[in-house]
Amino acid sequence: MTRILLIGPPGSGKGTQAHRLSGQLHIPEISTGDMFRSHLANGSPLGREIKEFLDAGNLVPDNLTTAMLRERLQERDARNGFLLDGYPRTVSQMDDLDGILDAAGTSLDAVVEITAHDDEIVRRLLLRSDAEGRSDDTEDVIRHRLELYRQETEPVIERYGRRALLVSVDGTADIDAVTVSALQGIEAVRARP
Repeated sequence: MTRILLIGPPGSGKGTQAHRLSGQLHIPEISTGDMFRSHLANGSPLGREIKEFLDAGNLVPDNLTTAMLRERLQERDARNGFLLDGYPRTVSQMDDLDGILDAAGTSLDAVVEITAHDDEIVRRLLLRSDAEGRSDDTEDVIRHRLELYRQETEPVIERYGRRALLVSVDGTADIDAVTVSALQGIEAVRARP
């Protein structure tokens, strides 16, 4: 069983690496962003609620995100491991995830932080916005999301660091190099006593 969390600011390359790592490790990729986008595309009531938060550059409330994740982790393909992408983003979500995992008698094996500088993130997300026509990727909204990330998610990263689960990887390196560094970091963390 391999249970990994991939964490990092929006636009750092988490999505790309989540796909690659889940394939290498043979575990499902569980992306809260993908779950949100599915609700948005379906125009569900939850999707409309999520859209209001995303369009303003705000995070979706923890209770909505946690409920979706709890349900997803109970699906058959996640029973032998998973790779989380985009959750937890807050200390409250981290506590919720700890509770979900404790109830299942499991814990995370490693936390991989993908890093990138703000200017690179803005450049990447503006390119993505042009390519995909995403309403949540204007420069002002991107910078607001980065500020929220610093306020909300950096304390999560610090806590995982204190638990000796954290591996930091430069997300601006070549895609293959990022994957290799992440896999090496995961193995190093798992080998710790």
